[in-house]
Order: sequence, then structure tokens, then C-alpha cells
Amino acid sequence: MDASPIITLIAVVKHFGRFAALRGVSAEFASGRLYTILGDNGAGKTTLLRVLAGLAHPTSGGVSILGTTELRSVCQELGYMAHPSLLYDEMSGMENLRYFGHLYGIKDDSRCAANMTAVGLDAALTRPVAQYSQGMRQRLSLARALLNDPKLLLLDEPFSNVDGGSAREMVTLLCRMRSAGKTIFVVTHQTYLLEGVADEFVRMKAGQITNRTRELRPVETR
Repeated sequence: MDASPIITLIAVVKHFGRFAALRGVSAEFASGRLYTILGDNGAGKTTLLRVLAGLAHPTSGGVSILGTTELRSVCQELGYMAHPSLLYDEMSGMENLRYFGHLYGIKDDSRCAANMTAVGLDAALTRPVAQYSQGMRQRLSLARALLNDPKLLLLDEPFSNVDGGSAREMVTLLCRMRSAGKTIFVVTHQTYLLEGVADEFVRMKAGQITNRTRELRPVETR
């Protein structure tokens, strides 16, 4: 594993009007690890992921990913899964992946099919995504995030409305990716799924990182 951090944050602040979603976040994250981001609603978890994905620009502070502050230059190395699935309902699963694959210059249907199989979906399923269950939509959204074989994977509530068995299969897939050297950030309220799996639990509160541990610990109430 590369000793240099894959991500460096320096006093990152993000305002939405008068609201500070991130308040001076400074941190370094090593490559080849699985980080679980914890915190109550409004703690800044999703905003942090969006900043890392280049979808939200810091109001102030610095962000370096893969050794560069020019985040557009490394966007092909990132995979991002938003909390909303953001899929095209009128298309089938394969049609969705084929469309997004073309945006990355990927025109290989076998790669799209392999990604669907990896997340437990049938590539031959022709019904539109509008008829998918929420759990199936989440799995397809994960398959889309993996299309470009990213070095850095950013997942916002990937297990939302996914049944227990499918969620555990997704965790197994993430573990294989981590073992292959990928760096993974998971925002989730279903922390039990990643106990004994995550390399580090990163707790956020009021727009700041308040604690980083190797084990899941109870929230301090004081």
C-alpha cells in the first residue's frame, strides 16, 4: 500500500448560505482502506463525500486527491454513488449501465453485464428500472459507480432499503475491492454491517470530524 495519503483535506469549509455544512475539516486518508463515515443527519457526511467527488466546491480550504488539487484531472479515477439512485426509470438495468459507460468511453457490454452480476442483478432482465424494488435500484447504482474501475469509491447510504442478505453480499464485494487496493468511503446508518470489516470509523458532528477509531464505539453523550 502506498504510504502517501490518497486524500488530504486542509481546513475545508463549505457554506450553504449562512449554514456551515463543513467547518474547518483537516484530515488525511491512506489508500487501500475502507472508511465508514458516521454521524447524525446534518453532520456533514454527504457534503464531505460531494466535496471529495468534486460535486461541491469548498468555500475555503484545500482538497488534494491522488496527489493533485486539480480534481477534474482525476475524476476518471473516482466512483460516486449518491443516496438517490439517479437512474433512468424508462431504461433497463443494462441500458442504464450502457449509457453511463459510454460517458466514460466504455462500449463493452460484457463489462456492464459483469458489474450487474457482481452486485447480484441479472443482466438479462429487460424490465425498466421503474419496476425495480428500491434494493435493486441501490445495487444497480453501485454497479454504475464501479463501471470505470475507480481507485476511489464514494458511497452514500448504499445499503438503504436493501435486504440483509443482499447487503452482506455488497459488503463482501467492497471487501474484495479493498483487498485489490481500492480506497472506499461509506456513509451509512447501518454501521453493524461494517463492524469487523471497516479499517476505520470516522465520526462527524456539526460539520467536523470529531473522532477516528479502528473499532465502532458508542456515541459520547457528554
